[in-house]
Amino acid sequence: MSSENGSGAGGAEGAPPEQLALIRESVRKAKEPRAKPRTWRGAALAPRLPVARVLVDKGVLHLDRTFDYAVPAELDADAQPGVRVRVRFGAGRHRVREGRREGGGLIDGFLVERRAESDYSGPLAALAQVVSPEPVLGEELLALVRAVADRYAGSVADVLQLAVPPRSARAERRPSPEPLPPPPAPDAGSWTRYEHGAAFIESLAAGGTPRAVWNALPGPRWSEETARAVAATLASGRGALVVVPDGRIAARLDTALTGLLGEGRHALLTADAGPEKRYRQWLAVRRGSVRAVVGTRAAMFAPVRDLGLVALWDDGDDSHSELHAPQPHAREVLLLRAAQDRCAFLLGGWSCTVEAAQLVETGWARPLVAAREQVRRAAPLVRTVGDGDLARDEAARAARLPSLAWQTAREGLRHGPVLVQVPRRGYAPRMACAQCRAPARCRHCAGPLQGQDAGVLRCDWCGQGESAWHCPECGSPRLRAQVIGARRTAEELGRAFPAVPVRTSGREHVLDTVPGTPALVVSTPGAEPVAEDGYAAALLLDGWAMLGRPDLRAGEDALRRWIGAAALVRPQEAGGTVVVVAEPTLRPVQALVRWDPAGHALRELSERAELGFPPVSRMAAVTGPPEAVADFLGGVALPPAAEILGPVPVPATPAGRPRRPGAPPPGEHWDRALVRVPPGSGSALAAALKSAQAARTARGSDAAVWVRIDPPDIG
Repeated sequence: MSSENGSGAGGAEGAPPEQLALIRESVRKAKEPRAKPRTWRGAALAPRLPVARVLVDKGVLHLDRTFDYAVPAELDADAQPGVRVRVRFGAGRHRVREGRREGGGLIDGFLVERRAESDYSGPLAALAQVVSPEPVLGEELLALVRAVADRYAGSVADVLQLAVPPRSARAERRPSPEPLPPPPAPDAGSWTRYEHGAAFIESLAAGGTPRAVWNALPGPRWSEETARAVAATLASGRGALVVVPDGRIAARLDTALTGLLGEGRHALLTADAGPEKRYRQWLAVRRGSVRAVVGTRAAMFAPVRDLGLVALWDDGDDSHSELHAPQPHAREVLLLRAAQDRCAFLLGGWSCTVEAAQLVETGWARPLVAAREQVRRAAPLVRTVGDGDLARDEAARAARLPSLAWQTAREGLRHGPVLVQVPRRGYAPRMACAQCRAPARCRHCAGPLQGQDAGVLRCDWCGQGESAWHCPECGSPRLRAQVIGARRTAEELGRAFPAVPVRTSGREHVLDTVPGTPALVVSTPGAEPVAEDGYAAALLLDGWAMLGRPDLRAGEDALRRWIGAAALVRPQEAGGTVVVVAEPTLRPVQALVRWDPAGHALRELSERAELGFPPVSRMAAVTGPPEAVADFLGGVALPPAAEILGPVPVPATPAGRPRRPGAPPPGEHWDRALVRVPPGSGSALAAALKSAQAARTARGSDAAVWVRIDPPDIG
């Protein structure tokens, strides 16, 4: 007997107690029989790898893991890693009684692995159905999904909802075209306008992985330059992915790529294509038929083969921030992809965000900028005027324009269209005292009063009407619109320039292009159409309204919106002029005058580093009913250096407007607390919040608590 145990019991007699316990535990586990998967009603199992690991479509954190199922023999051929399946899930999933299941319903999932044995000790339920034999979830995409879920304290199932589009059976039945051979490497083209621009294109064509933050020169050539970067990557035998804010910009880049490479080289992934066509394009990318992708936010997960370049245009645009849980930002997802796939990275735009400046400041990316002489040749002339400098003549007063702005518009209309940017859409939103400019507030709840089309004042928070308002500061009964909307501005400009056509572009109706003939084009930020041969002039009205927002990004966002409009104006040497109505001494205004968005972003980054604000620090928002928020924060194991700010009340969603994620339902009071950690602790913060949320969900807590990493509004 002793000889049989040999090095087992005999050899362990002199071992320390801890080691002896480990040896006994390993012996006990070795003698335990492995779980043999069984299916209901004696169904035969797959002869090889009879266990399937499945990610179920349950976006709850305490179930954020894989579950083992048995693979019936009849599903063996189709049940391959990456396919969509349906499984029984719920109470009694692993219990068998008299050959029948107890509880559980059919839900969707993804098969991620086939195994010979299961770690589960009981009998396994069987896969109910293979929805489609098309493998849509590869190993690289699954790794990216898990990385995004970890970074944003979310569930893998929620990220999969964003990463894999809904299935279309008809699209799956259609074969994808054969992949085309790599195109020839393009020349640098207009990239020579930038310092190191030609070297960037040459590196991509040679298979390199350069990382750059690109401050594009004003004008329409950015789309052609982006297309050349994609073409250079394709020439190296690799794939490329470009994410842009909206469908209009995607269409311009689509046209540039088609003109440079021809048809069939890239896929366009936007919501405008419709679900079937978009899924067919997505399948062509996954199958390797197409190696380049241009698309909006959802395209950040596109499964491009042999990814060589990820690029993002205008990362400060709100459209890049996903609205659905866990609300990832396209910039951060592409940064994860650049690290995971070890590929090139390009972050471009006319302006520069603080996050982009941080990539350059830390040395992770190199700047791609033009020399100052080149910037001055490409940019329009920018002039400033204070809001108090009102026009002297009747026409200017009727148009609500300072004299300089009115004269610039009149001169510009002699040579082409003039762009007029107003901060908000609508007729005449928030109101203020006409004498002292104090905001007009509701007597019942102190909410902001809003001017309706019929001239009736109504509270934007509680909805109560106000018929006899007087300013509590100076007693004046007269009101003025704090921000005049696009429609009202168009009417006033039409009266001031009666012989000139007036076009509007906003949320209800966005124009893509306008002719190069004289016209006034009134637009809200982000909806500016492109003018043929550029605008002769641009007026940026009510700049103080954008700068005065109670938000950390107010100055950065105002500068980005101004530069986005001014970049559509002709160069100064061609007579292009921009007038911004804002206090001339403010930093964003001076950055616009000098056309120096990168310098403005670096100064903002320096100030945020001193104050401990993002992106130097990492931050999370915890929102919900006051008792639930307090309970959550009391139970989470935060990193040692974490700091809790608040909680503070969350403003209610105004009546008649859709409820935002994390906003309280009508009639409820919610709080929000911010959790801040220093650099290097972001992953620990996300892990702690995810663990606490999972524990809370497993306990069945009734009150909802929203957790968002990197909240955009922390004013």
